[in-house]
Amino acid sequence: MDANRIDKSRLPSRHVTEGPERAPHRSYLYAMGLTDVQIHQPLVGVATAWNEAAPCNISLQRQAQAVKKGVAANRGTPREFATITVTDGIAMGHAGMKSSLASRDVIADSVELTMRGHSYDAMVAMAGCDKSLPGMMMAMIRLNVPSIFIYGGSILPGRYKGRDIVVQDLFEAVGLHSVGKMDDVTLDEMERVACPSAGSCGGQYTANTMAMVAEAIGLALPYSCGAPAPYEIRDAFCSNAGEQVMELLQQNLRPRDIVTRKAFENAAMTVAATGGSTNAALHLPAMAHEAGIEFDLFDVGEIFRRTPYIGDLKPGGKYVAKDLFEAGGIPLVMKALLDGGFLHGDCMTVTGKTVAENLANVKWNPDQDVVRTTANAISPTGGVVSLRGNLAPDGAIVKVAGLKNLRFVGPARVFDNEEECFHCVDKREFKEGEVLVIRYEGPKGGPGMREMLSTTASLYGQGMGDKVALITDGRFSGATRGFCVGHVGPEAAVGGPIALIEDGDIITLDATTGEISVDVSEEEFARRRVGWTARETEYPTGAIWKYAQQVGTARKGAVTHPGGTAEKHCYADI
Repeated sequence: MDANRIDKSRLPSRHVTEGPERAPHRSYLYAMGLTDVQIHQPLVGVATAWNEAAPCNISLQRQAQAVKKGVAANRGTPREFATITVTDGIAMGHAGMKSSLASRDVIADSVELTMRGHSYDAMVAMAGCDKSLPGMMMAMIRLNVPSIFIYGGSILPGRYKGRDIVVQDLFEAVGLHSVGKMDDVTLDEMERVACPSAGSCGGQYTANTMAMVAEAIGLALPYSCGAPAPYEIRDAFCSNAGEQVMELLQQNLRPRDIVTRKAFENAAMTVAATGGSTNAALHLPAMAHEAGIEFDLFDVGEIFRRTPYIGDLKPGGKYVAKDLFEAGGIPLVMKALLDGGFLHGDCMTVTGKTVAENLANVKWNPDQDVVRTTANAISPTGGVVSLRGNLAPDGAIVKVAGLKNLRFVGPARVFDNEEECFHCVDKREFKEGEVLVIRYEGPKGGPGMREMLSTTASLYGQGMGDKVALITDGRFSGATRGFCVGHVGPEAAVGGPIALIEDGDIITLDATTGEISVDVSEEEFARRRVGWTARETEYPTGAIWKYAQQVGTARKGAVTHPGGTAEKHCYADI
C-alpha cells in the first residue's frame, strides 16, 4: 500500500507529529529510534494484555511482534503498549475474584486513555484471558478507530492416563478429593499435566466463547481466533492482522460500521450454538453499550432460545478448542448457521467483506463430529437460556448444554457469600434436592460479581451436580456445569427479591419455560422488605469501591459509564 494514499491531515496522530509546533513531541519519537518516515506514517497502537500471571496471556508479547511486522510491511508505524489482566483461573474461589469483572472495564478504560493520550490512528487489540477479550473489544468500539482483534489462542489439552484433561477436570477433582474419591497422589499428578502449554482454557469457557464472538461479530480475521496458542500459524494471523488494519485505515472502515444490531445477533447465535459461557450474556450487552445499541440480557436470551445447539464442546460436550480448529474452525460453526438460515450473512467484517463472502469458500467437513448441521442439531434450543420470574424480574441465565434435567424444584438454602456456601459443600452439609442460594455477590454487592466455579465444580466432583441446584446474583465460570443459574437481578445489594429469600422457600427453575420463581407472595415480600437493610461494603476504598459506585445492573452488562448514546464526539474524529 502506498502511504501517500492515506491523508494524515485528518488522522488523530497529526496532533503529535505534524507542524513546527509539534517539534517537542517528535523529539520523543526520535528518542525511541523512529525515523522521519516512520513518524509521519499513521501510528498504530498494538495493545496487548501480556503478563506473567497465567498461560492465557504469556504468548501475547511474542505474537505482538508479528503484528508489528505486518503493520510496518504496509507502511504503518506500530506502537506497542500493554494493559492489565486478571486471570480467572487463579483468582477463582477467593477474594481475588472480586477483581475479575472490574478488570474488564479497567482494560477498556486504560486502552482508551493510552490511545487518546498518544493520538494513535488505528489499533490491533490482543487478549488472552476471559475479561481481556471483551475489555479490548469494548475499547475498539468506544474509540471507533479502524481496529482488528487478535486472540492469543487456546491452551492444548493435557494428557492423564490416556485421556485428555483440562483445568475443569482439576476443579472437579477437588470435589472428588474432598469426599475421599481421589487420593493426594492422583491430584498432584493431574495438576502437573492439566495445562501443558501457553494459551487460554481449552473448553468453550469464557475466553474461547468471546474469541468466537470476535470472529462472528466481524472484529477478527476468519480462523484467527481458533488456532491454539502454540501453533506457528498464529504468527501468520498476527502479521495479516497488522497488514489488514492499514487497509481498514485506508478504507476508513471502523468498528461501529461492523458491530451493528444484526452483528450482535450473529455473535449471540454462535455462543448459543456451541454451548458457550453464560458470561457472554454480560459481555455482549456491555459491548453493545459502547456502540449505543440496546441489547440486554433478554435480547441475548431470545437469540439463545431460537438458535440450535450444534457444537459438541466442553464443558457440556466432548471436545476442546483445538479439536474445533482442526475440524474446520469457527467458520465451520458460522457456515452451519448460515446454511441453516440463522446467521445474517450481509454483516460487514474486518476483511472488508461480508460474513457471507467470507464463508463462501468454506466447505462442510463430513469427517468430523465436533460440529453438526442445524438439521441434525444436538438440541433445537441453544446451549444457554435466560430465565425470568418473581425471583429475577431483571432476568437470570443458565447453561443447559449437557444438562439432563431442565426443571428443578426444591427448598432454598441461603448463603450471604460464596465462602459460606463452599464450606457447606466441602463438608457435605447440604441435602439432595436443595437449591443453594448465594447472594450479595452481584456487581455492586460483591463487589465485582464473582464466578462460583470452585463451588460448582466441587459439587460436580462429589457426584451432586444434578442433585442440587445453585442460584446467585454473581456469575459462573464458562467451565461450570450443572443446574447453576447466575446473573439473578436485581441483585441482593439493591434489595432485589433474592435478598428476601429465606431458608425453606420453594424455588422453581425451568429452563424449558424460562421460569425462575419462588413461592412467596407479593404481600410476604413486602413484609420481609420492611425488615431488610442494605449491607455495608467491606471495600470502602480503592479500585473495588470505585467500581461498586459506578457499576450498573447485570441485565445491561454491568457497565460503568453512559456509553455510546451519551457521546458528543468520537475519538477517531478529533
